Amino acid sequence: MTNAVDVTGLVKAFGDVRAVNGIDLEVRQGEIFGVLGPNGAGKTTTLRMLATLLPIDEGEARIFGVDVRREPHRVRQILGVTGQYASVDENLTAAENLRLFARLQGISRRQARTIAMELLDQFGLADAADRLVSKFSGGMRRRLDLAASMITRPPLIFLDEPTTGLDPRTRGQMWDTIRSLVVQGSTILLTTQYLDEADQLADRIAVIDHGRKVAEGTPEELKAQVGSSTLQVTLAHSDDRDLAMAVVRGVLAGEPTLSPESGRIAVPMTTADDAADVLIALRKAGVGIQAVNVDRPTLDEVFLAITGHGAEERADTAAGTGWPGGTNGDNGTNDTSGVLEVAR
Repeated sequence: MTNAVDVTGLVKAFGDVRAVNGIDLEVRQGEIFGVLGPNGAGKTTTLRMLATLLPIDEGEARIFGVDVRREPHRVRQILGVTGQYASVDENLTAAENLRLFARLQGISRRQARTIAMELLDQFGLADAADRLVSKFSGGMRRRLDLAASMITRPPLIFLDEPTTGLDPRTRGQMWDTIRSLVVQGSTILLTTQYLDEADQLADRIAVIDHGRKVAEGTPEELKAQVGSSTLQVTLAHSDDRDLAMAVVRGVLAGEPTLSPESGRIAVPMTTADDAADVLIALRKAGVGIQAVNVDRPTLDEVFLAITGHGAEERADTAAGTGWPGGTNGDNGTNDTSGVLEVAR
């Protein structure tokens, strides 16, 4: 079976900055593939190249066997894209937005109306069909944006940080929507900086940092790289951090990770019995402990172990990482009042 996405040696530079530096990806049909990394890691730039919105500097990319550079028009016909910021128009209703997108893709007026109502019903927005998008909540806008990308029922959907800015309840609703798309036959390529989102949704994950892929596997495979279990030690005094890290390194071979904001040390262990050795050594060294628990590794610990920093610690560094219909920092809306008649 042909892969949904095949990428080899993908490179994109902005001046002296290599935003994407030799990335390889393989996305199988029918899966949710997560691309995980901090802001500025190259996630959005990678998706923009695959979506034919940025030229590829080096490397090769194929979508269902179609060469992205040689046949961009064919690639666009089999893709649906939802960027970080909503591309819908606040001055139109939900139904008008979908009809407009359908008409711009060459669909007849009658069919556009039918498709719009079907999608509004599918995404739980039928009751808000005639409501202005300016009155929508953030979650409703994101669902409408996702519905717009589904007008032509593409077999592959790119979701670039689809739950950015949403509250936990609405994020959960979006996760359910994304899972339902896969059940209906779509393949999803998802970028996110939310580790729990990747853990919940992705069948496989590629971890990207500084434009390079630094790890790949299922969530469980990535967690296994850290250890079979993790000792979480919350220190009583922040001044003991360096001493505690040194003590742990002296007891176990695995590299502990420190969460500075919480003063918590995560210690990878081969067996849960290693916890006793660590705690005894910390006590002998006079390190005060506020709380202790043993748990399975999380993707947060995986990311810290692989990259040496948290998933949200880097700022955006590459230019041109936004999507059409929204740039970093705005609300991603377009003024389409001049073409409203197309939708009608």
